[in-house]
Amino acid sequence: MKRDAKADKILVLGLDGMDPKLSKKFVDKGIMPNLKKLIERGAQREDLQMLGAMPTITPAQWTTLATGAYPETHGITDFWNQSKDDLSEMVYALDSQMCQSEQLWNCFAEAGKKTLVWHWPGSAWPPTSENENLYVVDGAQPAAVNMSTANVDGEKMILAANTVTKVGYKPCVTDDSGANCVIQDLPDEEGPAGSFLLERHKKKTVRNIFLTLEEGAAGLDKLPYDRSVSPIKEATGWANAPEGALEFSVVLSNGLVRRPALILKNEAGIYDAVALYKSKKDEQPLAMMKEKEFAWNVMDECNVNGDMVLCNRHFKPLEIAPDGSRVRIWTSSAFDVSNSTRWSPKTIYQDVVSNVGYVPPFCQMGGSNFENCKELLNPVWANYVKWQADAMNYLIDEKGIEVIFSHVHFIDHQGHLYWNYALTKEGVGNDETLYQGLIEKVYKDADYYIGRFMHLLDQDWTIFITSDHGLQIHTEELPLLGDGMACNVGVMQELGYTVLKKDENGNDMREIDWEKTTAVATRSSFIWINLKGRNATGIVEPEDKFALEEKIIDDLYNYRNPKTGKRVVGIALRNKEASVLGLSGDETGDIIYMNKEGCCREHGESMSTYYGYFDTSISPIFVAAGKGLKEGFTTKRVVRQVDFAPTLAVLGGVRMPEHCEGAPVYQILKDEF
Repeated sequence: MKRDAKADKILVLGLDGMDPKLSKKFVDKGIMPNLKKLIERGAQREDLQMLGAMPTITPAQWTTLATGAYPETHGITDFWNQSKDDLSEMVYALDSQMCQSEQLWNCFAEAGKKTLVWHWPGSAWPPTSENENLYVVDGAQPAAVNMSTANVDGEKMILAANTVTKVGYKPCVTDDSGANCVIQDLPDEEGPAGSFLLERHKKKTVRNIFLTLEEGAAGLDKLPYDRSVSPIKEATGWANAPEGALEFSVVLSNGLVRRPALILKNEAGIYDAVALYKSKKDEQPLAMMKEKEFAWNVMDECNVNGDMVLCNRHFKPLEIAPDGSRVRIWTSSAFDVSNSTRWSPKTIYQDVVSNVGYVPPFCQMGGSNFENCKELLNPVWANYVKWQADAMNYLIDEKGIEVIFSHVHFIDHQGHLYWNYALTKEGVGNDETLYQGLIEKVYKDADYYIGRFMHLLDQDWTIFITSDHGLQIHTEELPLLGDGMACNVGVMQELGYTVLKKDENGNDMREIDWEKTTAVATRSSFIWINLKGRNATGIVEPEDKFALEEKIIDDLYNYRNPKTGKRVVGIALRNKEASVLGLSGDETGDIIYMNKEGCCREHGESMSTYYGYFDTSISPIFVAAGKGLKEGFTTKRVVRQVDFAPTLAVLGGVRMPEHCEGAPVYQILKDEF
């Protein structure tokens, strides 16, 4: 490649779940002006699409983007890889030590480039090179920086009312009683599936037998949170309580600490503010809050296993009754502000928090509760996006970073919680147009984020916009097959391949009967034969394996959803045949399948080419502009995810990763190479 066409500085803006079809729709509508400018200055396909590898799942495809290799080669085949010891057990896959292919950032670091890998959820953590030019921030889970290490107290809904008689606290509840009405006793129910989803990033292995939709990824719709309730009384015993102030208690620190709070009147005698204190003896509050306004990064101590740890969290009063009779407040999880566990070198953590601010906790509430989606989830993520843009720009300006592989999760996270309410749901009462407006707001946030880096184009940077997959809105009933978080019992049980043990009353237990089970479906797209000589529980003779695979594939194609009468599976292949999808090998399954278009979850057990309602799609996005690239150029070439890493390597003048299987998208390069 000609020397003057080389890109000296490269920025990869990875936006998890960003959909090219939806992006193009919003560009044409005029609400994504920064992306429009990037497209006009850049080189990409007319439809902005990239052909994604499969399964269309986060860690597998971010690893493909980083290595230029298919999942069968790099070995990260889902959120969880399959345990070789137990077919119902899964092993957490966001671990660089499980990756069998070299990552491109190592090539840039060894070439002398100061390279930052920012929260890349696919084989980034722990760091894969000891080169002093490599900087790595987290990546051991997809949601937010520091989530799995610094998160020390859960998200909460706080209700205070003059009809409540006692202070109450309950962790991990999933009903709406504490959020919207007065209760005396908090419910005893806890959400096992929701609790698993919240804690999954902290588990190296897990057994999760999937019996209902809500026990898998659909449980993200209604994640559990802690509940705190309190009476409202006249303020007594305070060092500095204004006349007419009312008091209540807030339970924090995993139920171990109570903080007193005051409801305050304005000059007109209307209660319109809440002040949270560490104790009644304090003159100054920890936070002052107005209705519908956020109190960002409130600093307080949290009891963590008996130690008081300094943390930050956000608050927002959703309701303050004008007569002071009722208050509803949301508070985020709390992050330990001293935690630099997943920053390498650790010094950059202190650099960022000292000059940009602490890592912001975020929100996981939404789903069918539109108020939570609009008032909490979306603005909290927008705040996080601003912080991340500030942090990355700081590292560019002050630390001389020259190459960045970055990831941010706000599109995908919101997509899982409420995208499918942008289609009217029978019996739910959702207004799909409200959710469609919120999706539009998310893409405006994406455009803001992109805009924070547009100035770099004038400083000879080359910018790539990409994603692991898009997010579709499914139009058909979901089957009990294809959930990435579990061993999927439903359809395989109906077909007679997976058998559960029974209790004394003849009811299914959450335990597989391996003496009767010939095959199981695990994770997004994989079916394993319970094979003698390979699996400890094996009952299928090796000579019978082929015939059983053929029968399972026939049954999958013939299976009809009992509620709709429609076919469920779109494609099913034996392992060796799945090489055409990059999914053969020891880390996938004996059979690889994808559900058909329309009855897939937001992504995962779906082909990259699928479309959904409201112009959504599963395809990842590819947009590129800057030094070394043609300007205002469109290509008809199919751009594959495996092509991403070699394109960056050639453009940046470094060697390709060792196991790379893609080819440079030479059509968009400015000069021959």
